[in-house]
Amino acid sequence: MKKVIGFISIITFMVILSACGSSEGESEAGDSSSGEQSGSVWESIQEKGVLTVGTEGTYAPYTFHNEEDELTGYDVEVAKEIGKRLGVEVNFEETKWDSMFAGLNNERFDMIANQVGIKPDREEKYAFSEPYTYTSAVLVTQEDNEDIQSFEDLEGVTSAQSLTSNYASIAEKHGAEIESVEGFNPAMELLANGRADATVNDRLSVLDFLNTRGDKAGVKIADRKDDASETAMMFRQGNEELVEAVNGALEEMKEDGTLKEISNEWFDEDVSVQ
Repeated sequence: MKKVIGFISIITFMVILSACGSSEGESEAGDSSSGEQSGSVWESIQEKGVLTVGTEGTYAPYTFHNEEDELTGYDVEVAKEIGKRLGVEVNFEETKWDSMFAGLNNERFDMIANQVGIKPDREEKYAFSEPYTYTSAVLVTQEDNEDIQSFEDLEGVTSAQSLTSNYASIAEKHGAEIESVEGFNPAMELLANGRADATVNDRLSVLDFLNTRGDKAGVKIADRKDDASETAMMFRQGNEELVEAVNGALEEMKEDGTLKEISNEWFDEDVSVQ
């Protein structure tokens, strides 16, 4: 009887060892397979023939919906032209600004096209293309506000800002109390409704807003920063091949005048150069 029990124990032990070895082998094979499937992001994009781009869709004139509810705007057209030159389809995924970086981190997008400013703290975490827009910050207040006339007057007042934007940093540096919003339009709404005293935002977007709303805008530009900020396409780090490919497309667009043409279409000036 003891011999039988001993024999069964040996067999059981051998089965366990075999199972462990099989499990480890499958795990290693799975890891290897996953690595082969992922390859580089650029290789994957080429294989699928699709470049997935994160954007707001609510930030005129850069990315918004027209009267036919079609996604359009300067950034959208630039991204489409990049895709055309890379030989891939561009699939836009719309999301709120404050969720956009998380979407890129979670690999929901391959690239962000949404006037993302190049900042040192962002460069530590993300990769950027060459700049395709140069713009400046403006201070916007209610039309009848005479107390806020310069950035220095932001001390202690409420400024409506997207927390992760360059413009929020400018407002904070000048002592403003930040009222968090999810994009350009909500900032303008808070300002118009008197729930914020000001907003620091993109000059070109504000000019488009003023031109579109006319006398009904209810806001004005009180001050403007002289130094231009650079905006670019943004990627996860480690995607050098994709960044290089996009930079190549942008360089071609600059050389043959296509980027200038798109810029003039939306702004009546070339915002792709300083």
